[in-house]
Amino acid sequence: MRRPRRRDGPAMDEQLRKEGDRSMADAHRLQLDELRRLVADILVAHDTAPDNALRVAQALAAAEADGQKGHGASRVPSYAGQARSGKVDGHAVPEAIRLTESAAIIDARDGFAYPAIDLAQRTLLDCLASSPVAAAVIRNSHHSGVVAHHIEPLARAGFVAMSVGNGPQGIAPWGGHRGLFGTNPIGFAAPRADHPPLVIDMSLSKVARGRVNVAAQTGEPIPLGWAFDSAGNPTTDAKAAMAGTMAPIGDAKGAQLALMVEILAAALSASCFGFESSSHYEVEGPPPRAGQFLLALDPGPFSEGLFAARLEDLLAAIEEQPGTRLPGQRRFELRANAEREGIAIPQALYRQLVSLRG
Repeated sequence: MRRPRRRDGPAMDEQLRKEGDRSMADAHRLQLDELRRLVADILVAHDTAPDNALRVAQALAAAEADGQKGHGASRVPSYAGQARSGKVDGHAVPEAIRLTESAAIIDARDGFAYPAIDLAQRTLLDCLASSPVAAAVIRNSHHSGVVAHHIEPLARAGFVAMSVGNGPQGIAPWGGHRGLFGTNPIGFAAPRADHPPLVIDMSLSKVARGRVNVAAQTGEPIPLGWAFDSAGNPTTDAKAAMAGTMAPIGDAKGAQLALMVEILAAALSASCFGFESSSHYEVEGPPPRAGQFLLALDPGPFSEGLFAARLEDLLAAIEEQPGTRLPGQRRFELRANAEREGIAIPQALYRQLVSLRG
């Protein structure tokens, strides 16, 4: 397999911005409440319970607000089709199975991931009332969206939290060309006393696969270095990339991190590995049965009350250096702007969504 040169850093950031500008040149703007109502109506029309439809709509709108369009409105056609076909059970009610006072299994029951993630958050907060450590796995799950949203509420409640999740094959083991691991995002969040939480959210592919899916939908090329075709060759064709694999961050090291996530998210929850799971994009097929893992810690007991001060010392040292920016800051800026001005989605996608509403 021919591996591309690294193209990380400012040059890739600028290329990402230009790609986004082109894809939004012909766009429809709507307020977040409008998008939530539209998505919820579509899902209800495609055999999803109203409560579940609302929760999914909230998650997709939140992704759009944070600039994570690969996990936003572009997912609606596949979500709706899968609910209609039964690949995802739109009426599933997740179940919490408590193992101990600090550990639980959440069974998504082949439904959408977001109601199960909500239940996991509530369960962890309940666990943390009596334990400084709490963990939960989610099994029989689905596409889990923006991993930062799994843990930001826990950080806002005062806890340090991590979340990982797997999905259908998207990354090959280093040196191979057949997808084995999902793109397997990792999220981390830490509370801050007088600021929004510190939030780190990264896919283990160089870019989230959802970005490539958006490009495939709009017919846009992708930058060289993002992905490989099915033969393992670097490609700028988004559709060929969707049939192939994503380039892992850090090359071999990123592939090893993806393996770690498969173990934590899938093996630990007895869920499907990436190479066993069905596509999150295709309408037909068996349920993907992905897994997620969430861990939350009360920093007070471990640090003897010094966590907040020590964290601020570290973050201040970062910000003292010119050109630096704390992770997650742009996300909060985009969110505030979206609350004021709404979001833009491609006209073709908007017309498709309106047609799906029925």
